Amino acid sequence: MPDPTTSPERGFPDKEFSERTAKAQALMAASDLAGLLLMSEQDLRYFTGFHTLFWQSPTRPWFVYVPASGKPIAVIPEIGAELMRRSWVEDIRTWSAPAPLDDGISLLKDLLAPMSKERAKIGVMKGHETHLRMPLGDWEQLVSALPGLDIVDVTALVQGLRMVKSPAEIEKLGHICGIGSATFAKVPEFIHSGMPLEDVFREFRCAAIRGGADDAPYLVGAADQGGYADVISPPSRRPLRAGDVLMLDTGCTWDGYFCDFDRNWAISHASEDARRAYDVLWRATQAGIESAKPGNTCRDLFQAMSAVISEMDSSGGDIGRLGHGLGMQLTEQPSHAAFDRTVLEENMVLTIEPSLSYGDGHMMVHEENIVVSANGATLLTERAALELPIIT
Repeated sequence: MPDPTTSPERGFPDKEFSERTAKAQALMAASDLAGLLLMSEQDLRYFTGFHTLFWQSPTRPWFVYVPASGKPIAVIPEIGAELMRRSWVEDIRTWSAPAPLDDGISLLKDLLAPMSKERAKIGVMKGHETHLRMPLGDWEQLVSALPGLDIVDVTALVQGLRMVKSPAEIEKLGHICGIGSATFAKVPEFIHSGMPLEDVFREFRCAAIRGGADDAPYLVGAADQGGYADVISPPSRRPLRAGDVLMLDTGCTWDGYFCDFDRNWAISHASEDARRAYDVLWRATQAGIESAKPGNTCRDLFQAMSAVISEMDSSGGDIGRLGHGLGMQLTEQPSHAAFDRTVLEENMVLTIEPSLSYGDGHMMVHEENIVVSANGATLLTERAALELPIIT
């Protein structure tokens, strides 16, 4: 596991973005694409390095156009111009926003009009785990003004690039996974029977930030007698009790990259069913880790984990997938599921996340973060204890 006390450099050198862009342009050339029109936070950041929490506001749209050659072109609200100038992007076109009657649409028309005249093909993200981050009416106005454009789906192109991480990205992901692991290790020091779950969540977030995380924007979990019934709840004021199984699942961030994994504990004592569920999931996780080799598919990982889970739960927990990609987003493509035949490549960063159902409506989830290496998988998280930990 990486050392959480040693921080990598923040940001990336321009070379990182020029290499990402060059890879995209090579794929674009093979598909005869004149450019990519991107509008989501992660896709803009991937090609430009533009990193801000201002995306939390839905008021303004933001656009980047990646041409067939040369640097990306930013079409953004003026409020973001100074930050974008610090990136490697040189062509920055701005407007005073918000402007509901023309929120960057005229600038986009001017940019894309030559491609429309040439009846060129440009790509936008249309597929799974994407969204149109502009008003639908504005999109319809833009498309109707540029009838010559052939607009095609480039979801596979962009997501395929983002699935395989650079060494610098892996270093950042390893760093935040180390911080998350160190925070989980401290949990037995600050929780106790009688403590409200809401306070557990608050203490965990504070510990993560004290430990070096920039933020802990994602923290879910549950606690109940013998096991919990869901894995996405916000906390209540219910106090921890002897016999509870507690789960915390966190996505902490550092320099715009996430960790995403969970840990389970029993308070004072654990039922036999909870102990067995934990053992099955630990071994299912190990099966997933051992299957995470270049050339195997996400379906292979799913089947390896499901085979172990079936010892206790024939439904596989019915969550739909047993892990996913990880990076600038808490969950990214691909999915460890029966439907996903994505071939694993070296330097993919993944979660291994088996789950199962047991007892009277209980469930349990286990999760680790790994990077696919030439000869298999390397853990980015500190592996969970072999047996269900008891907090006395």
